[in-house]
Amino acid sequence: MAERIAQRFFADAGLDVEVTSAGITDEEHANPMDPRARAVLNRRGYDVRPHTAHQISAEEIRRADLVVAAEPYQVQTMARMAPSTRNIVLLRDYDPSVAPGTPLDDPWFGDASGFETIADQIEAAMPGLVAAIRK
Repeated sequence: MAERIAQRFFADAGLDVEVTSAGITDEEHANPMDPRARAVLNRRGYDVRPHTAHQISAEEIRRADLVVAAEPYQVQTMARMAPSTRNIVLLRDYDPSVAPGTPLDDPWFGDASGFETIADQIEAAMPGLVAAIRK
């Protein structure tokens, strides 16, 4: 969800930014987007073209200008994968309405309303992330 929402926010801001997404484990490798996430994105007018999950690699982390994580433990895991990098940040740290270190809610085991909540959280962080990218 964050990839598709970020793509729209960056495009609307006139920024030429490549946005991709990956997991920190291979648990969802090759799986399509969750249908609940797809439904929320579709209702909000975001791109719902097919997406296939993959596990992030240390090389991807090193090549990226910025790696944005959903949860603090993901920041820590990726920092261990690519210890020389300083480009890993937490998405909600760009949302001024929440305390630093606040994770995105995990909607996985809930119903579709959890995906609405996480879309709200991602959208709330995007203006701050866009501003940081502009710098």
